[in-house]
Amino acid sequence: MMDKHTHDEHCGHGHDEHGEHEHGLVEVTIELEDEHLPALDEVAAELTKELKQPWDRGAVVRLALSEFFSRRGKIT
Repeated sequence: MMDKHTHDEHCGHGHDEHGEHEHGLVEVTIELEDEHLPALDEVAAELTKELKQPWDRGAVVRLALSEFFSRRGKIT
């Protein structure tokens, strides 16, 4: 199901001074394979070290999903 609401000053999401749209985070529950957890922790630690800002499992999952959907042309 696609998000079909109108994106304007009343939609409840942030917009910057250039009118760019920013979606907020929505809490969800997902089930992962047990082998994913150590990998998520490892990548979070790597990104934290490389980028010098804290990364957690959720941030790594969001990054992975963003890359996946971007490659498929579902998001820009």
